[in-house]
Amino acid sequence: MPIYEYRCNACRKRSSVFVRTVSSLTAPTCEHCGSADVERLFSRVAVLRGDDGLDVAGSSLGDVDENDPRSVAKWVRKMSREMGEPLDAGMQSELERVEAGEMSGDDLLNDGDDGDDFGDVE
Repeated sequence: MPIYEYRCNACRKRSSVFVRTVSSLTAPTCEHCGSADVERLFSRVAVLRGDDGLDVAGSSLGDVDENDPRSVAKWVRKMSREMGEPLDAGMQSELERVEAGEMSGDDLLNDGDDGDDFGDVE
């Protein structure tokens, strides 16, 4: 029961398609704009590595200082480039504030919202 990922050539957004069986595979369409002009992507995977915890295959978190918001912001930008997923304007603005020293990690965690940051996850 795989999940296939596609990039839409019309709107350039990524869509995921859950397939119960190979025989049920139909022509995919973009879940954002409905276009059938999509190309299949190689999906990233997460790998459990012993006591080191969870890591994203093909990347290293070894040089990230989780206690330094600027280091984490740099890592977020790097992952965005590597995955080909541009950051939205809101995230760009937040990262710029972190990099300028205007926001701490606590500010990011306590930004006053209800904690439901996953409403637009693709």
